[in-house]
Amino acid sequence: MAKGNFFKHWPTMMLGLIVAVILLTAVFSFQLNQTEVAIITTFGRPSVVTEAGLHFRWPFPFQKVYRFDKRIRCFEGSTGKLEETATRDGHNILAGIYVDYRISNPELFFKQLQDVPNAEEMLNNQMRSEKNSAFGLYNFNQIVNTDPKKLKLQEIQEQIKSNLIAQTAKYGIEIVSVGINTLGVPKTITEKVFDRMVAERKQFADRSIAEGKSKAREIRISADRDRTIALAEAEAQAQRIRAEGDAKAAESYKTFSSDPELAEFLRKIEALRVILRGRTTIVFDTNVPPFDLLNAAKNYGKGKLPVVPRNK
Repeated sequence: MAKGNFFKHWPTMMLGLIVAVILLTAVFSFQLNQTEVAIITTFGRPSVVTEAGLHFRWPFPFQKVYRFDKRIRCFEGSTGKLEETATRDGHNILAGIYVDYRISNPELFFKQLQDVPNAEEMLNNQMRSEKNSAFGLYNFNQIVNTDPKKLKLQEIQEQIKSNLIAQTAKYGIEIVSVGINTLGVPKTITEKVFDRMVAERKQFADRSIAEGKSKAREIRISADRDRTIALAEAEAQAQRIRAEGDAKAAESYKTFSSDPELAEFLRKIEALRVILRGRTTIVFDTNVPPFDLLNAAKNYGKGKLPVVPRNK
């Protein structure tokens, strides 16, 4: 009868055994992921477990397991993460920074800080202190400027990083990188900054206008000089031409002065040639020069006036 009851209830017993094994496994072991590192305390004494997988442990209160993520964490600060800080020349700016860090020495980290919230509280205080110290070493125009060559933001980041590395090494924390994620000016000085930027742009514009006027003046002076030189050369050439013409005219006048009647006759012939060049009907008095030459036809042969035939 008892044997029959055993076979009758063996499925329930197997299920209970499986549950018991699962519970014992959960109590006496723990699973560690690849991204984690664990601290096991045995009566308060810590030991480090870094290998992923299933590990044995004694149940509480003999041993207790603390897990930490060993990946890089990004922390932007908590209290005062965006606050005013003074520059070397006395201006206030709004600055916020972030820190990428990871737990490099889990045992030291656990002894000094216990957990991540305590670590980030300590890190927040250090970030605020080093941020104010670093920004206080530079002038306002080295932090906010339209000229990238004058900015010193990279130097500020490197200085904050080096100081944080020195301050956090004793806590088992490795500072991977530091960056500035927020930068601005308080509302009280925004208008002053804008006014100064406007004044700088106005100075640049005035300087450009003055340079343009100077170049325009140089161009006008050069053009006036070239015009004066060209007019002088033209006047000199005109005087040479007039002198040549006067010389030739003087030679002609010399020839005409020896025979005034011939000179007058030739001028009349030239005048008739110009007047009668076109097919024009003219009513004139033959006693008026130069048409008085036409009266030569009447006197031809009488020896009073020589007749020069017109060239065809």
